[in-house]
Amino acid sequence: MHADMFIVRHAESGAPYLIAQHVAPHVHVVNAGDGRHAHPTQGLLDMYTIRHFKRDFTQLRVAIVGDIVHSRVARSDIHALTTLGVPEIRAVGPKTLVPGDLSAMGVRVCHTMEEGIKDADVVIMLRLQNERMSGAMLPSAGEFFKSFGLTPEKLALAKPDCIVMHPGPINRGVEIDSAVADGSHSVILPQVTFGIAVRMAVMSTIAGNQA
Repeated sequence: MHADMFIVRHAESGAPYLIAQHVAPHVHVVNAGDGRHAHPTQGLLDMYTIRHFKRDFTQLRVAIVGDIVHSRVARSDIHALTTLGVPEIRAVGPKTLVPGDLSAMGVRVCHTMEEGIKDADVVIMLRLQNERMSGAMLPSAGEFFKSFGLTPEKLALAKPDCIVMHPGPINRGVEIDSAVADGSHSVILPQVTFGIAVRMAVMSTIAGNQA
């Protein structure tokens, strides 16, 4: 019997798990992002990108910057980085956007870019999820950029061979300066390309086509 696939992207956390309980046993449910909860294929492609450029996870300092509280990408990345033995994971952002319970997951919480990016090997910038924000969690996009936007000046605090990643779509001038997004440290374009290969691999594995 050939495999059937159910690929779900949903605004509600937990939707793929609910669906998985109600489909026939041979149907594979792939989570393509659910609410604030998880984004497993983005996590996989992010790990593939880091592996490609850095090889060894056990020596890395990784900073995840921005709207962590609304980010399913951040959650998946933190789980994956921890599993792969990254010794220092930092969550960087304003108090309103970085949940306090992260330290229980072994993550170092930083509320300034200076502390968060210093000597980092990998910087993962997150998109500001305006559509998931309720009320005044941020003074303004301009204020956010001033404090937490990634500019060439701030990036100079990181390691000279630091790579910059972003799950996209990028808000230029909000999370990241165009000079950085298009600069020599940015691996955002290869990251997107790897994403296609990683998601094809997931589908291929499910379909049992190991060739």
